[in-house]
Amino acid sequence: MPTKPTSLRASDRRFGVRLLAAAGVAAAAAVPFALLLVLVEGRWRPLRDLDHDAANGLHRVAVDHPAWTSTLRVLSDYVWDPLTLRVGVALLTGWLLWRGARRLAAWAAVTAVAGGLIGLGVKTLVERARPALEDPVAHAPGYSFPSGHAMTATTSFAVFLLVLLPLVPPRARVACWAVAVLSVLGVGFTRVALGVHWFSDVLGGWLLGLAVVVLTGRAFEAWRSDAGMRPAHVGEGLEPELTEPSPEPDTAPR
Repeated sequence: MPTKPTSLRASDRRFGVRLLAAAGVAAAAAVPFALLLVLVEGRWRPLRDLDHDAANGLHRVAVDHPAWTSTLRVLSDYVWDPLTLRVGVALLTGWLLWRGARRLAAWAAVTAVAGGLIGLGVKTLVERARPALEDPVAHAPGYSFPSGHAMTATTSFAVFLLVLLPLVPPRARVACWAVAVLSVLGVGFTRVALGVHWFSDVLGGWLLGLAVVVLTGRAFEAWRSDAGMRPAHVGEGLEPELTEPSPEPDTAPR
């Protein structure tokens, strides 16, 4: 039975270490998020005023337009719900394993799990209360900062994009990016409009989710370099070879 080359085994070990390290330092490495956290904790007045103006303004619209509010609830509670997105990532991860792209599957799983755990940890540390509005149109449990919906949307749609782009014709990739970006922005809008998050909660979720994706993505790129594979441009996905019969080196026939 053929054995895996020593250099490839070494690159695998380094890939695993980098993935774990990226997950562990994601929150601390996110400088924009750290700055936002300082402003939130320090109750910086301009940010606080922005939060209250956005919450109160959108809340008035939500109360005055119940049909519009119902649509936002469907989007937030079902279409863009974190559970829905995590199930999608889990199914995608299973397909990648079946496809033979084991390291890409590991990247997708670690990115999703790390995002969820880091977001929960920061919520517990910050303990920020959710908006308390008169005549609320929606309710949500737990603490407010950062928004779990916004963070999960950021990591999940990044996984979908960076995994599936090689399977999409080049002319259609701009549309895929547009759908992903609009979905992430839409998630944040629904959470503020429904009165269950401050705007800064949503911004924090976006920034922290992006930090996780960047760090784990760099770990994957480092493995590609160690394995002697060409650098991949973000516009073509993390693993352009996914369209080939054997997308990763050690799955090639010997």
